[in-house]
Amino acid sequence: MPANALEPLADPRRSRLGIALVFGVHGAVTGTFATRIPWLQDRLDLSPGQLGLALVMPAVGSSLAMPLAGRFVHRYGGRAAVRGLISLWCLALALPALAPSLPALCAVLLVYGATAGMADVAMNAQGVEIEQRLGRSIMSGLHGMWSAGGLLASGFGILAAHLALDARLQLAVTALVLVVLAQPVCRCLPDLRAPEEAEEPPRFALPPRSSLVIGLVGFCAVFAEGASMDWSGVYLKDITHSSATVAAASYTAFALTMAVSRLAGDAVIRRLGAVRTTRLGGAIATLGGLLVVAADTPALAVPGFALIGIGIAVIVPLAFAAAGRTGGNPSQAIAGVATVTYTSGLIAPAVIGALAQATSLTVSFGLVTLLALALLLGAGALRRAEPNAPTEAAAPTARSHTPSEDCATSRP
Repeated sequence: MPANALEPLADPRRSRLGIALVFGVHGAVTGTFATRIPWLQDRLDLSPGQLGLALVMPAVGSSLAMPLAGRFVHRYGGRAAVRGLISLWCLALALPALAPSLPALCAVLLVYGATAGMADVAMNAQGVEIEQRLGRSIMSGLHGMWSAGGLLASGFGILAAHLALDARLQLAVTALVLVVLAQPVCRCLPDLRAPEEAEEPPRFALPPRSSLVIGLVGFCAVFAEGASMDWSGVYLKDITHSSATVAAASYTAFALTMAVSRLAGDAVIRRLGAVRTTRLGGAIATLGGLLVVAADTPALAVPGFALIGIGIAVIVPLAFAAAGRTGGNPSQAIAGVATVTYTSGLIAPAVIGALAQATSLTVSFGLVTLLALALLLGAGALRRAEPNAPTEAAAPTARSHTPSEDCATSRP
């Protein structure tokens, strides 16, 4: 076997299923929390501004903690890191409902975001490693599972809210159920470890230069995603004068097209390749942005937001896949790209709001359209996301260790 060859997976099917379910569990935590935000606002009597401040905290916590994930993966191995971090993330779901005040809620949401970000990096690093060993694209489908997990969990959350269940009980029970579910799921993961001679990643580090351009491509996609998720309903209401029901439907159209496109995205990537898929996505998102900017009726705006969702759906999975091939430490590179891209999600709603205040929402989504167009220009940065693209052999490849507790040995 060549020095830079990757060891095959002992059980490829179970490895892929395991990481897909991990993504689903992660998305389920997000979807559950989102449905109980109104309960938190009512319980603590928060103004819109106070609630907005609190909801910035998870993104801040994620951005600060993501660089730490590489050390966990290096020190404990991919499987143990994913299991520990996803378990912490699930347990953190129970904390926001227990906060007695706005300062306590902000502090809790910082912790909630920190565990979310570290788990995100660890599971994406594991997904990239599995994808490389399979030799075909799976990252888009994994992110589709995240979206599907969020949509499924949000359905249960909506039901709980409709039944007026106390969110403290609901979030605590859901957290425990997801933690229990995550344990057998994580046993299905291969135990991929860094070589013993590999240097431990720093606690905090700027994104490697090799992954910075990749991060900027992801930045454009996540900016469009954050702007559309947070402002589509307002755009429908204020610009096209739609009803509240139609305004709410704009978010649903966006979320559903994102989920479906990600689940189908791997087949497109295998056929067209990462670069052409990115350019196609950028063109579709740009068309969607133009429809939104030109819209004076919901009949144009809703399809426009849906097209933005379709166009950007696979960009972040491709960015993570490309980052994982830029050097000898995939988790560190992915952490760098994730920090850049998720910072975009943090600032996008505020930038859109400030620009709308100074000009109009139409001008704000003109900026979104320009960023979607930039995906066409930056698509070449994701060339390494090709499933069979060579990695930069800057360091020895990870070794695989499969103890007897591996899921593969526990088949019935």
